Amino acid sequence: MGGAGGDLLAQRVVVSGRVVHGGPDGTPLARAWVVLHRVTMGGAGGPIDSTRTDGRGVFTLNMGRPDTTAIYVVSSWYDGIAYFSEPVTASRPRADLRPLLVYDTTSAGPGVQVARRLLTVARQQRDGTRSVLELVELVNPGRKTRIAADTLQPTWAGAIPADAIQFQVAQGDLSPQAVALRGDRVAVFGPIPPGEAKQLSYGYVLPATTPRLAVPIDQPTAEVDLLVEDTTATVTAPQLDTLGVQEIETRRFARYRTRALAAGAAVTIAFAASRDVQAASFVPFVVIVAAAALAVGFVVALRRRPAQPTAFTP
Repeated sequence: MGGAGGDLLAQRVVVSGRVVHGGPDGTPLARAWVVLHRVTMGGAGGPIDSTRTDGRGVFTLNMGRPDTTAIYVVSSWYDGIAYFSEPVTASRPRADLRPLLVYDTTSAGPGVQVARRLLTVARQQRDGTRSVLELVELVNPGRKTRIAADTLQPTWAGAIPADAIQFQVAQGDLSPQAVALRGDRVAVFGPIPPGEAKQLSYGYVLPATTPRLAVPIDQPTAEVDLLVEDTTATVTAPQLDTLGVQEIETRRFARYRTRALAAGAAVTIAFAASRDVQAASFVPFVVIVAAAALAVGFVVALRRRPAQPTAFTP
């Protein structure tokens, strides 16, 4: 027999771990509810087992009918926030998770910082517009999960070009439902826990009348990476490194990177004079999705790090 489209690997797979409060060096959290979730490729699934941690914060959960095509995650709630473990599969009879870290919450303290911005700028389309995908890495330097004070004060906000249109939030570590566009600023209202950088991804379109893209650097940014499909474009920025042209899935991108930038730094991409665009063009949303895959791959290549538990709002 198979479970939800996958072969029945065994009658039971054991998932174990522990919940720790306050960070890697924190204290074990006793009597905390933990839930094992199954997520299928189609996005279906749900909770399949739950328990409370013991006095050492340790838990043990079971996959009764493991599905080899699904992934499994463990969640635990603390101070109104749900924290999730790294995903696991049913490939082994036992899975030992890294500690699931939970934190107190605050709307004050040190602000969320921008560790990296990666912009992927697609080639001009038949109608003259260009699609842009941004991947922003946000870091909470504090010791508590940062939350929004109210609906007017976001957890973090950052500027996009004033003439950008067709703004869309893409999948990332932060829920799209917790991200909004306020004028020309992207506002995040979801929680951002300490530790590993959390990725925020969104896309927009530059009108055909935009001869140059001025990337607004409205706050200190540790690094800016650019992937520009128009290899004839001219990029200017402080401390700019030109990394050559790279072919990615039959598409060619000029790569650039800056070092740390102060707020107000000028980063611009001046496009070549308009010319006829090849017949092979894409709907903006399709370009954004394709660019997302390229952007994520580039980020992983730049710095491959183990995944950390992430946090979501209810």
